[in-house]
Amino acid sequence: MPYVNIKITDENVSSEDKKALIEGATQLLQDVLGKNPATTVVVIDEVNTDNWGIGGEQVTHRRKRGQ
Repeated sequence: MPYVNIKITDENVSSEDKKALIEGATQLLQDVLGKNPATTVVVIDEVNTDNWGIGGEQVTHRRKRGQ
């Protein structure tokens, strides 16, 4: 039973976007590894940009600077 955990920032991600991510990850595992979609688990975790850092800096601050 494959388990995929997708972590994204919690900015403007619609239900339709999440549906597409779940379907796409499931299809990828089927296509590449031959895994059964019925037993493939996909979990999306949305992380607040204050709780996500790159290069020692919060994503919130990077976004404000335009990076």
